[in-house]
Amino acid sequence: MLKTRIITAVVLLVVVLAVLFSGSLPAVQALVALAFGAAVWEAFRLFTLRAAAVVAVCWTAAFAYTFFFHDGLAQARFWFLLASAIWLVRFFPSLKLGLPAPQGFGNTLLSMVYAVTLVACFVAMLVLFGRSPVYLLSAMAIVWVADIGAYFAGKAFGKRKLAPSISPGKSWEGAIGGWIAVLVLASATILAAPAVPLLQDTFAVHLQARLGWALALLALTVLVIASVVGDLYESQLKRRAGFKDSSNLLPGHGGVLDRIDALVPVLPLVALMGGWQ
Repeated sequence: MLKTRIITAVVLLVVVLAVLFSGSLPAVQALVALAFGAAVWEAFRLFTLRAAAVVAVCWTAAFAYTFFFHDGLAQARFWFLLASAIWLVRFFPSLKLGLPAPQGFGNTLLSMVYAVTLVACFVAMLVLFGRSPVYLLSAMAIVWVADIGAYFAGKAFGKRKLAPSISPGKSWEGAIGGWIAVLVLASATILAAPAVPLLQDTFAVHLQARLGWALALLALTVLVIASVVGDLYESQLKRRAGFKDSSNLLPGHGGVLDRIDALVPVLPLVALMGGWQ
C-alpha cells in the first residue's frame, strides 16, 4: 500500500507540475475540467444520489461551457462570495448540527449547494493560475502545510479530540500545530522573498504587501480554519454514506475529493483576499 501511495503521489505531482508550467492554457483548463468532473461525481456518490455519473457529466459540461467558452470568469467574484457564504451559514454549522437524512429533498438540495462550492473552488484554481502557477501552488501549499503540521503535532501532542463523532483521529493540538506551521512558513517566505525572486510571486508575500503583517497573519488564520472545516465536512459526508474514501480513482489515496476537501473552502477565500478583480 505504501508503495502504491508513493507511485500515485509521484505521478500526480509530475502531471500537475508539467501541465501548470507547460505554458498551455488549454492543457490547464482540460486538467481542471477533468478534476472537476471527478470531484462532482464523487460528491454525488457521497450524497447517495442515483445517477451520480449522469449528474456529474451535466455539471461538468455546464462548467466547461460557462468558464471556457463564455468567459464565466468575469462572474468569478459572485461564485467566490456565494461559496464562502454557503460554508459559513450552512456547512460549518452542520459539523455541530449534523446532516439531513440521505433520503429526501433536504439531502438533494444540500448536494446541489455543495456542487456550487466545487464550482467556486475550481474557478478559483483558474483565477489563481491566471496570476501565475507559483501563486496557485503557494495558495494550495497553505492547506498542505496545515495538514502536515496537524499530523505531526497531533501524533506528538494530541489529546483533546477536535470532532470525535466525525473524525476521531483529529485533535485540537494537531489543528493548532498546523496553524503554527502555516504562520511560521508564511513568515519565513515573506522575510526571505527579497533575496529569493521565486518567492516574490507567492500568495503570502502579496498578502503581506497589501494588508501588512497583522492582517496577513489574521487572514492566514482564517484560511487554516477554513481548511479544517472543509476536511471535517467531507469526513462527515463519508461517515454518513459509510465510505472510507470518496472513491478509488487515485490508488492508495482514495478519490479526488479526499485530496482537495480542504481546498474547496480555501481557494475561493484566497481569490477574494488576493484582491482579484
